[in-house]
Amino acid sequence: MPVNGLRRAVAAHLPFGQVDLVHGLDVDLPVAGRAPLVTTIHDLAPFDAPWCMSRHRAFGERLITRGTIRRADVVIAVSAFTASRIHDLFSRDAVCIPLAVSSTFSPASPHAIAAVSKRYRLPPRFVLQVGTIEPRKDVALLAAACREVGVPLVLAGVANRKHPKPSGSVSLGYVPFRDLAPLYGAATIVTYISRYEGFGLPPLEAMACSAPVVCTDVASLKETVGDGARIVPRGDVTALGQVLRTLLCDNGERAELAAAGRRRAVRRQWIDVARETAKVYASLGACRLA
Repeated sequence: MPVNGLRRAVAAHLPFGQVDLVHGLDVDLPVAGRAPLVTTIHDLAPFDAPWCMSRHRAFGERLITRGTIRRADVVIAVSAFTASRIHDLFSRDAVCIPLAVSSTFSPASPHAIAAVSKRYRLPPRFVLQVGTIEPRKDVALLAAACREVGVPLVLAGVANRKHPKPSGSVSLGYVPFRDLAPLYGAATIVTYISRYEGFGLPPLEAMACSAPVVCTDVASLKETVGDGARIVPRGDVTALGQVLRTLLCDNGERAELAAAGRRRAVRRQWIDVARETAKVYASLGACRLA
C-alpha cells in the first residue's frame, strides 16, 4: 500500500471521542470505542479484481476490509451485487442502499455546453468516458472501437505514466465538478466500458444530464442503469463498435436513449439514500425517525 494510503488507513482507524455512532463511508472504521459502527462498502475490487491495483495495495485493502466487516454492527452495500459478494466472501448480510446522483447533474444549458466545449477545445462529435485511466476501465478497448468507427474519444480522468491515455484519444485530465454536467451534455455518446464496478456513478450522472449512455454488462452496472443505457458485453470491441456506429448514425435513437436514461436517473434522489441510512442508524438506537 502506498505511503499516503497507509497514513489514511492509520488515521481512519484511530478512536473517536464520545459519539453516538460512527459511520465509515468508505470501509474504514476505528479499532476501538463503544459507539455502534456502520460501514459502507462500495466494492470488493481488492478481492474480485486484484489485478487492477498494485500487489501491496490489494493486500492492504483486503486486510482493512476484512477487519471492518468483522467489527461493523451493520454493513451497507451500494448495490445488490456488492451485497451478494459480501455474503459470498464473509457470510454477512448487508443492507443494500444504492447511491443517487446529485441534483447538480441535470441537462446543462446550451450556453454552458458551448462554454465548456470552447474551454476544452472539444470536437463537434465525440465519445466521452469519465473516470481514471486504468486497466479496469478498459479505455484501450474503447479507443480501439472509436478508431474503428472513426469518432474522437475524449477521456476525463487522471492518467499516469504507468497507465497513459490510449493512442488517438484526447485526455482532459481532472475535470472540475462544475464542468461535468455541461461536458456530459456536449458529448455525442457517453460510455463506461468497465470490467468491474461496485456501483457505477458516472453513467448515472450522464443519464441525469440527458446524455445517451453505453456501458458494459457488468452486474452492478446493469443494476444501476437499468433500461436507461445500451449494454454491451465486456471486452467485446466488435459489439461496442456496432452499438457506437448505430447511435452515431441515428439522432432519433440517441434522443430516445437519452430520455430513457434521464427517467431512470431521476427515479432515485439523495433524500432516499438519507432516509434509508437513517433507518440503519435508528435500528442501532442512534437516532429517532420523524
